[in-house]
Amino acid sequence: MPAGTLYRGREGMWSWVAHRVTGVLIFFFLFVHVLDTALVRVSPEAYDDTVAIYKTPLVNLMEYGLVAAILFHALNGLRVIAVDFWSKGARYQKQMLWTVLGVWTVLMAGAFYPVLQHTLRELFGS
Repeated sequence: MPAGTLYRGREGMWSWVAHRVTGVLIFFFLFVHVLDTALVRVSPEAYDDTVAIYKTPLVNLMEYGLVAAILFHALNGLRVIAVDFWSKGARYQKQMLWTVLGVWTVLMAGAFYPVLQHTLRELFGS
C-alpha cells in the first residue's frame, strides 16, 4: 500500500463501528421482543415465566445497556445526517462526535437511577 492510504482507526472509524454494533444489538432486541410478546398467544404461563426472568438484576443491567445503545445510535445517527447533508459537516465531524459522546454521557448518567432503581433497591435495600 502506498504511504498515507492506510486508515489509522481514528474517531470516525470507531464511530462507524459503534453505530453498526448498536444497530445490530437494537435489531436483536426487537427480534426477541416480538418473539416473547407473541409467546402470550401460545402459552400464557410461559410468557409469565419469561416476564419473571426479565425482572432479575442481570436483565435490568442489560436494559441499561439497551438504553445506552439506543441513545448512542440515535445521537450518532443525527451526527451522520449532519455530516452528510451539512456543507461543513465533514469539517466538523470530529467535534460533533465529541459532542455526541458528551450528550450521551450526560443522558446515561441521568438514566442510571430511573432504569436501575429496581436492581439497586433489590441489592441495597430501599
